[in-house]
Amino acid sequence: MKILSSEQIRKADEWTIAHEPVSSINLMERAAWAFVQALQNLNFTEGNPAYEVYCGPGNNGGDGLAISRLLAEQGSKVSVFLLPAEKHSADYKENLKRLQKLSAGSITISDSLPSLKVSKENNLSEKRILIDALFGTGLNKALEGIAAEWVSYINRQKGAVIAVDIPSGLPADLSFLPGTNVVRAQHTFTFQFPKLSFFFSDNAPFVGHFRILNIGLDEHFIASQISAYTYVDKAFASNLLTPRAKFSHKGDYGHALLIAGSYGKIGAAVLAVKACLRSGAGLVSVQIPACGYTIMQSAASEAMVHADAEERIISSHVHLDPFQAIGIGPGIGLDKQTGNILKLLIQQSAIPLVIDADALNILSQNKTWLSFLPKGSILTPHPKEFERLSGKKGNSYDRLEWQKEFSLKYGVYIVLKGAHTSVSCPGGEVFFNSSGNPGMAKGGTGDALTGILCGLLAQGYVPQEAAVFGVYLHGLAGDIAARHMSMEAMTAGDLIAAMGEAFHQLCFT
Repeated sequence: MKILSSEQIRKADEWTIAHEPVSSINLMERAAWAFVQALQNLNFTEGNPAYEVYCGPGNNGGDGLAISRLLAEQGSKVSVFLLPAEKHSADYKENLKRLQKLSAGSITISDSLPSLKVSKENNLSEKRILIDALFGTGLNKALEGIAAEWVSYINRQKGAVIAVDIPSGLPADLSFLPGTNVVRAQHTFTFQFPKLSFFFSDNAPFVGHFRILNIGLDEHFIASQISAYTYVDKAFASNLLTPRAKFSHKGDYGHALLIAGSYGKIGAAVLAVKACLRSGAGLVSVQIPACGYTIMQSAASEAMVHADAEERIISSHVHLDPFQAIGIGPGIGLDKQTGNILKLLIQQSAIPLVIDADALNILSQNKTWLSFLPKGSILTPHPKEFERLSGKKGNSYDRLEWQKEFSLKYGVYIVLKGAHTSVSCPGGEVFFNSSGNPGMAKGGTGDALTGILCGLLAQGYVPQEAAVFGVYLHGLAGDIAARHMSMEAMTAGDLIAAMGEAFHQLCFT
């Protein structure tokens, strides 16, 4: 799914209005219906709660007015608060007229807030749902003055806050830094497209959980738009999955090598190998310190094990010719001899590498090696590891630019791990992932991702497809594991065990 800019979204609205054709006010009605239907699917809307809808002067406020009318027509108690302004959009004015004519339900309309303090009655008398429809994607500067006061008021209230399209005060596409005057929503119901600003940890307190509502914007126009940003959903990931041929054999699915483990961290190697096997690679070999030989032969009997000459660390260079994919890093430690192996691998490999964990930390201590990375290699840092590699610090907006610059400069793919893991490409594209959950924030899940990526590369997936598909598959398996085991109790091993079900879901989408 494309992530469009606020300007592209505006043009998509205009094109749909002109070519469907549909009037602007009826397109707004369509969006309002989609919002109300999504609202009714939330568990906390049971029991006929009282709704408070805060409307700004533009089309986001017009959405709020239409939503208010629809809720009132269904018998809900609705209080509408209109932000004072000198100018209002045409659709805002029309929806206000429609609302004022409404006789059904219990509804009040006010152009001022009851108080800038929270009253005991508001806290205790009934269940409240606050709907933020103050400002939408057209906002081009941080909020101040009375608008900021209204945002502050909403944020101090008791009750669930749900944003219409985007939390008020948050830019859609990083056009300005939002500051602190942003509505803190528990849920955001966004129209047609996710907004770029949703994918940054800095904005998580504002966006909450977001849901994309299809409002029927013109698909041909959307397809014609160019965007560097893509949201990877299940449908997108399923299209990347390569079916297996009936008359194939193990040689058709490649031979992967994982270089992993050190004394006390053989488990990292085991997890990476098991994930690589589950990803579909035809053959999997692993180089580990001699102390892990028996463990690996017992834990992953399908893998071929190369025991290092050293008991506790990786110190020996392996002949690379048999392998179609090579991954290095899980649990290898920072020993100088191991660092030398990484250097030799970078210098001699004719194929892209998957580099993770301690291999990234070794790279961050030897940044001159970055220029020699095989083109198309996949690096999988978490934010702190990426900062050590890039040598820069800042907010998550800045980090995205550095990530794109890093991929372009070194010709590699950066898988920046997080709630919406982003994959940056040498061509400037960025893919944000939709799968995964906080239960994956545990030791070993990164090792599993390394194994998955290595296994996909071995099968012949090009690096971009391997990175994007592998990240989604990894997150989907994590979601399945969380559903069976809970986010608290799930482990990296549970994620790997769930990969079969994840593949089934993607095959039959």
